[in-house]
Amino acid sequence: MEIRKIKSTSNQLELEITGEDETLLNPITRVLLRYDDVEYASIIVDHPTSDKRRLYIRMKKGSSRDPITALEEAIKEARGELEDFREQFQKNKTA
Repeated sequence: MEIRKIKSTSNQLELEITGEDETLLNPITRVLLRYDDVEYASIIVDHPTSDKRRLYIRMKKGSSRDPITALEEAIKEARGELEDFREQFQKNKTA
């Protein structure tokens, strides 16, 4: 996986991610969209056969967080949710 910053301002972030697809990016985007101060979060695919995806985040005006901080928090939260899922699966796979 390779990550390249395309755009970074106080309220917008656009990253190009090579070598990953929506499997990794969808959970992060879904968490971002739950945040009240995130106005927009999306995965952009220029072509279906491309191995490049762009993650775009725009914060609402007046947000006290920048998009990098929101992304870091969303990654931690998505990771926690996946860990919870794994634990529940482990408990129930023998039931």
